[in-house]
Amino acid sequence: MAHKKGQGSSRNGRDSNAQFRGIKLYGGQSATAGSIIVRQRGTQIHAGVNVGIGKDWTLYALIDGVIRYERFGKDRRRVCVDAVVEQASA
Repeated sequence: MAHKKGQGSSRNGRDSNAQFRGIKLYGGQSATAGSIIVRQRGTQIHAGVNVGIGKDWTLYALIDGVIRYERFGKDRRRVCVDAVVEQASA
């Protein structure tokens, strides 16, 4: 078989899809249950209270609430979702 292809063919031209990682919701922002907070590889940010973790290390909110980032141990970070307490009007 020939190692040089015919005229007009290209050996390049392939590219992978972007993975769109990073923080999607920052501290103080509101989140609904199931909304993605962080897309990451590994646990750069750990799951805290009311935060679930997917098989690809995606962090997502388990309840409706407000996002809060905090220090966790000496050199780790974690994200929590605080439930919003609604005031009953009298």
